[in-house]
Amino acid sequence: MTAPVAIVGGTGALGAGLAARWHAAGVPVLIGSRDAERAVEAAGKLGLEGAANGPAAEQADVVVLCVPFRSQSETLTNLAGHLRAGQLLIDATVPLAAAVSGKATRTLGVWQGSAAQQAAEMAPEGVRVVSALHTVSAVNLRDPEARLAEDILVCGDRKADKREAIDLIERIEGLRGVDCGRLENSRTTEALTALLIGINVRYKTHAGIRVTGLE
Repeated sequence: MTAPVAIVGGTGALGAGLAARWHAAGVPVLIGSRDAERAVEAAGKLGLEGAANGPAAEQADVVVLCVPFRSQSETLTNLAGHLRAGQLLIDATVPLAAAVSGKATRTLGVWQGSAAQQAAEMAPEGVRVVSALHTVSAVNLRDPEARLAEDILVCGDRKADKREAIDLIERIEGLRGVDCGRLENSRTTEALTALLIGINVRYKTHAGIRVTGLE
């Protein structure tokens, strides 16, 4: 049996939305949470399995990190003994100022340059880190009637890692992965979340990103 994709923070809005969409596309998914009981409960609603974040990550070849920025460092510290060399870690963390009681339409400066670069610094040696999934609407993901038609911006230092992430992302109908270069470019893609939040408030919508001119 193919190893499942583990969604760390899978009980949150983004994680649950991704879990539902990938499950519908036939991708094996395991939902992780700090609270194992909460993970099992949330997973059961989708017909999936759940576990505490650490055991969930151990069972996967691909781990998707879907936690708020305020929890990213602690989560990665707790996962240090569970992640292993060769795994692909897709980091969807956005350093919104809301993490420190600021506005969700602003981002925080991260010492390493971006949340994804912080993840790369904290992940065990050999864990391959890419960043993605910052601009897709969790509301739309969780709505099975919502038609997706947008791009997912993917950053990473190895083409093969980005290709693997894009292949997984494109299992969700209506999503197209776009290679946006090195992991350091995540500081730009992460900031787009704050921009879209502002657009969503003004237009009362759930906007996404589409890059034109690509074949």
